Amino acid sequence: MDSYKNFFEVNKATWNEKAKVHAESEFYSLESFKNGKSTLMPYELETLGDVTGKSLLHLQCHFGLDTLSWNRLGAQCVGVDISDEAIKIAKSLNKELDLDTEFVCCNVLDTSEHISKTFDIVHTSYGTIGWLPDLKPWAIMIAERLVKGGTFHIVEFHPIVWMFDYLDGQPEMKYGYNQKDVIYEEYEGTYADQNSKMISKEYAWNHGLGEVVTALTEAGLHIDFLKEHDESPYDVLPDLIKTDSGMYKTKDGLYPLLFEIKATKK
Repeated sequence: MDSYKNFFEVNKATWNEKAKVHAESEFYSLESFKNGKSTLMPYELETLGDVTGKSLLHLQCHFGLDTLSWNRLGAQCVGVDISDEAIKIAKSLNKELDLDTEFVCCNVLDTSEHISKTFDIVHTSYGTIGWLPDLKPWAIMIAERLVKGGTFHIVEFHPIVWMFDYLDGQPEMKYGYNQKDVIYEEYEGTYADQNSKMISKEYAWNHGLGEVVTALTEAGLHIDFLKEHDESPYDVLPDLIKTDSGMYKTKDGLYPLLFEIKATKK
């Protein structure tokens, strides 16, 4: 992955700035979280169920709100993220809330170099795999970190969503479903605070569902299910409509917004 080093460094610098902005944003509502509000969403809660006493590795955890929410539900958690600033905030929250979550700063692809123990659950969600150029080493790392019979779970924005460019307001289909070339975007603000003056500089990659499933199965995981969801818990794309359930969907409903995979280590 040395050929991607510059891309990762640019992304890390952007996420360091994002972490500072996000910790102050209404989107993440840090005070509500400190007062007991969970940041976990229905998809992951329904799939993973009761996590009491289970060990859970949370990949690309940002500044740890979901990781800490799992800890509050009784899981023994470790969170991993590339951003020094995000991990710094996560550790501070963990201490302030008197929880026992561990946080590790590293590129997610290097997780096994920093963490040797294995887990009952490896989980990742909402805007993670697009930062990775190749899913094969990612899947191998997941298999390494799972106990035999352990569960991997991902809920992620659907690859169709990433075929569009949203920077000019009106979504424009611009990128390939299975595009191998890196996608670079530079814009003011962030999904959690569109009025922020920070400049986001981001390198990302598109991964079709076939690529995701194949990487996981080749690494030795059994796919228990692959689901596609028309509704997202996050209002982070233009012109989404809020549903009666409090979720968000597109006006025309022509394509899914999320996919979800549960897999088991053989």
